[in-house]
Amino acid sequence: MKKLKCISFDEELELIDVESTFTRGLPNLSIVGLANTAIKESIERIKATLLSCDFNFPARKITINLSPSGIPKRGSHFDLAIAVLILCQNEELDEFFVVGELGLDGSIKSTNELFSLLLFLSTKVKKAKIVVPKSIAIKAAMIPNLEIYALENLNQVLEFFKEKKYEKFKLKQTHPLFENPLILNDEIFIRNKDFTLDFIDVKGQNQAKKACLIAALGMHNVLFEGSPGSGKSMCAKRLVYIMPPQSLNEVLMQNAYMSLNSKDCEFKQMRVFRHPHHTSTRASIFGGGAKNAKIGEVALANGGVLFFDEFPHFSKEVIESLREPLEDCKIHISRVNSKITYETKFAFIAAQNPCPCGNLFSKELTCHCSENEIKKYKTRISSPIMDRIDLYVAMDEVDKNDRASLSSKEMSDMVFEAFVFQKKRGQREFNGKLKDEDLKKFCLLENSAKDTLDLAINRYKFSQRAINKILKVARTCADFTQSESIEKSHILEALSFRVKNEFL
Repeated sequence: MKKLKCISFDEELELIDVESTFTRGLPNLSIVGLANTAIKESIERIKATLLSCDFNFPARKITINLSPSGIPKRGSHFDLAIAVLILCQNEELDEFFVVGELGLDGSIKSTNELFSLLLFLSTKVKKAKIVVPKSIAIKAAMIPNLEIYALENLNQVLEFFKEKKYEKFKLKQTHPLFENPLILNDEIFIRNKDFTLDFIDVKGQNQAKKACLIAALGMHNVLFEGSPGSGKSMCAKRLVYIMPPQSLNEVLMQNAYMSLNSKDCEFKQMRVFRHPHHTSTRASIFGGGAKNAKIGEVALANGGVLFFDEFPHFSKEVIESLREPLEDCKIHISRVNSKITYETKFAFIAAQNPCPCGNLFSKELTCHCSENEIKKYKTRISSPIMDRIDLYVAMDEVDKNDRASLSSKEMSDMVFEAFVFQKKRGQREFNGKLKDEDLKKFCLLENSAKDTLDLAINRYKFSQRAINKILKVARTCADFTQSESIEKSHILEALSFRVKNEFL
């Protein structure tokens, strides 16, 4: 019996032993061990591939066992391991993880989910030796705890396993994105230098730009409210260009989630931006499916921005379902065959008009909405959801005298300096995603700041969640001035961005 290792993912990552035996009997190839349709189909694919490479099948019955047998297995990445066991039936095989799909010409291909499988493998096995398709090798080499060996076709497979030329195929390259990384507190970061969408295009709206700076640095949630054409979407779409550098772990996680969405996402300097339409279903936004738990927009936005334009037009079910991912920074998806938890640490940006017609804030245009229509429109967003918004911005009305102010490059530099100050403090999470127990450690108030906050709490009857939001925003404001403690001016600035309804 010969054995190699592979991986599969159902409810969680499973380490699979791929075993083979050659016994007397009618020539046949069979796979046992709860293999799904994709693996069953690999029988004919492997046969055709090996025959096209002039391989003569032995006159034996070949049985492939995927162990443990009680765990369902899925994915075409088992092809390569099965083919290696057949090709090297008389060879002593060292312990390797082997993954890859076979082409009929003998080439070794990657699959959409392969990168995420490798990432999760690195968390379970230290210094795993893994054979991967060459097309994904450079990306896979960025994952910690893995020794990557890159193969392109079955001829190289024979050279690797039969002639033991391991060093020849061991990957020692570095992905171009990580050639000159930024090192902060022994952690690798990649800074964005792309400013395709520039804040210089946003005329006026200084309060909105300040809110974008705060949201970018602290990963805070923002609600822009204003007339059509005032610049709400422009600000939201430019936010990712000024956000702090991504860590290596964030880049890897972003790619892992994209691969779970059947997308081959390349490493990028810029954080992810997701913009679902208001007609999107709950399953597409939060994940789900009939049997298996599929990843949704809230998880795909992890580490970046999730933008809901025309916020009140989303279904009530979708809006209320935001409570868990915004509060816990996680989402749990449960189905009959799978239960999965995804991280949802993103900056949630919402935009809405002040009324159904959009002219309520206008000094020149007439609002044609009745009080009942405005009230009905506003109440689509419940108080618990509004309580999870860190920053509220009433957009200024567009004026012909408005001028451009800060560019994305200038704003990015401001965020970066404050981010470095934050990291030197020893803080690992963004201010907006701090846990309540960390507030006492990082959100130290001066006496005048504490008195101001106490006065605001007594006057406006803030909830405990709202108080914590104010502290987190004030901490971000203090980081821009590189202040170790939160001062009165920082509390006042944080209070100025609270939802106006709370001040009535």
